[in-house]
Amino acid sequence: MVFVTGAVPGDVVDVRVTKKKSNFAEAITTRIVSPSPDRIPAFCKHFGTCGGCKWQDLSYPKQLEYKQQQVIDNLERIGGLELPEVTPIMASSELQYYRNKLEFSFCNSRWFTKDEMSATPEAGTEVDRNALGFHIPMRFDRVLDISECFLQPAPSDAIRNHIREHARQHGLSFYDPRAHVGFLRTLLIRTTTTGECMVLLALGHEDVEARERILEGLMERFPELTSVLWTINTKKNDTIYDLDIHLFHGRDHIVEDLPDGPNGRPLKFRIGPKTFFQTNPAQTIAMYRLTRDLAGLTGGENVYDLYCGAGSITLYLAAKAKHVTGVELVPESVADARINAEFNNITNVSFAAGDMKKVLDPAFVQLHGAPDVVVTDPPRAGMDEPVVRHLLELAPPRIVYVSCNPATQARDLAILNDRYRIDFVQPIDMFPHTYHVENVVRLVRR
Repeated sequence: MVFVTGAVPGDVVDVRVTKKKSNFAEAITTRIVSPSPDRIPAFCKHFGTCGGCKWQDLSYPKQLEYKQQQVIDNLERIGGLELPEVTPIMASSELQYYRNKLEFSFCNSRWFTKDEMSATPEAGTEVDRNALGFHIPMRFDRVLDISECFLQPAPSDAIRNHIREHARQHGLSFYDPRAHVGFLRTLLIRTTTTGECMVLLALGHEDVEARERILEGLMERFPELTSVLWTINTKKNDTIYDLDIHLFHGRDHIVEDLPDGPNGRPLKFRIGPKTFFQTNPAQTIAMYRLTRDLAGLTGGENVYDLYCGAGSITLYLAAKAKHVTGVELVPESVADARINAEFNNITNVSFAAGDMKKVLDPAFVQLHGAPDVVVTDPPRAGMDEPVVRHLLELAPPRIVYVSCNPATQARDLAILNDRYRIDFVQPIDMFPHTYHVENVVRLVRR
């Protein structure tokens, strides 16, 4: 088997093998001899170098077809599961500018494209090796300078380009990921469908004058920004979850509205810099509606929402349930969930923080009551096997399993298979132009 980069199914291509193993090889496309009828022009000038949106050159109907088959293959081959007829994949309503969160990296080791490498610089000009953009796949020390991106709506592009230009004009140092030195490190931009926008600038060290100058310049250029934050990160990784975040302007959070809340009002969610929130808001609404419908709520059910994060699914379910208990490992997310419940005046919910393998014990069930429905939305690694075993012991009449990784979902469903049958499968495309696919499965106790 040969895995080819740079081709789509149906292409006739010349390739160059880059890696050989005993049972597979990897190759890159060197020439397209005859293009596939499903091949389309990529719309982004960074396509082919940037590591994102790798399916841009494949027609969207074909993307959906392959994602649908990916779900079926995972459930049948990995899980060995018997499936009902799988519902056609739910297409994304937006194919561009669908993300509400992006993080960009500053780097002093810019990745040069082939065109840039072959170009002859003008005499007397110095080549700018700094970049603000995305890491090149498999290269932690190289960043592609991004001038345009079709993932996040305005003002994302303008903010990124303004900050890069300010840094160049004022000679600010970009981060060196090998030596772990440099002033500018990462840039996080979050947006909402209501027009609010958050910017978080992470710096490698403190420089009060430079920091205030760049953030004041940002506010002068974008006075409409809802939240401007900064942090100092001296670690060897870019995660912000253990860092102190400082407020420069506005609020320390933005607010997103999702329809179909209690009494027909929209649900409002406070989103801070560390909050987990689904990144495709339009598809999130569709997925949450589906999850609530599959739960079969009539108003009298006791529901557990496992891996609840900041409580978005929990609060969506609460409108039609007697009580919903959300369980989450990360204490900060549970704190956000409680704030969001209070923010929306929702009282028929409660939240528990802790390791799912240990939380779901008899004392927890005695305190919160046996569940009529369990909704679970684990991370890509799926549920730990002890958690799946706990579900078998709880034995609720219905389980709704929301997954961002059908392969680990299939593994977990195989353990549940003796006690539960699958009666509904719905793939969902949350990330157009990528191979990622979400999948929602309803299980009914045998």
